Amino acid sequence: MNDAFRRRYGPWAVVAGGSEGLGAGFARALARRGLDLVLVAETDAPLAELARSLRRESGVAVRAVVIDLARPDMLDHIAAATRDISVGLVVCNAAHAPLGPFLTRTLEDKRRVLAVNCLAPLELVHHFGGLMAARGSGGVILMSSVAGLQGTALAATYAASKAFARVLGESLWEELRARGVDVLSVCPGPTRTPAYEATRPRRSRTVRAMEIEPVVEEALAALGRRPVVVTGWPNRLSVALLGLLPRRVAVRLVGATMRGIYPHIRE
Repeated sequence: MNDAFRRRYGPWAVVAGGSEGLGAGFARALARRGLDLVLVAETDAPLAELARSLRRESGVAVRAVVIDLARPDMLDHIAAATRDISVGLVVCNAAHAPLGPFLTRTLEDKRRVLAVNCLAPLELVHHFGGLMAARGSGGVILMSSVAGLQGTALAATYAASKAFARVLGESLWEELRARGVDVLSVCPGPTRTPAYEATRPRRSRTVRAMEIEPVVEEALAALGRRPVVVTGWPNRLSVALLGLLPRRVAVRLVGATMRGIYPHIRE
């Protein structure tokens, strides 16, 4: 199985946002499948530590690229770091996810959301997707979110950016599959990542955060099989039930849920 995966999506994978959380989870899962890795993140120390750990535990080659994905020249740096290797899989996991009422967030903060969550994946897929299509094989994973399936109060810009990722992935799934490139949009719900825990969510009986590994494994299992996957059966059930409601009711229900999880965020 791992040999087939490596033939299809190897020999190298790029994981953007690959130093912790879901990005680190993807890196470990891909290393177990025998892919060499290019890990991209803004912070040097955790990226270097993960790279050392993967080399030691899995024996794969790992390159670390320290770059802020909001920088206008970020693609130049990543393209230069991968010029001499064949990249068969790109995981666009990096995200900027500020919480708070829309009007209380600065315009610069909103621009950063768009740069990291929308423009960076667009540029990475443009670059590596073209190389994969020319080769006739490869894969792209775009991390969306259940927040991107409808309006989400207290996370408006983030939710909109994740809707962009989902629709981009669906569109490219149809465009690129005939050229041998599998594209998948992944819509996780709350996941126990350092970034999620840092938001100080209140524990809820109705909203249960998933662990990282099941999200990653569901995503990799869905790659090449469908355009979109919502990870975790409770999330799939919630999405299905919300889809039965009038849109205004669904949006208000999600807003009430967000306010219940984040009572410390003042509007």
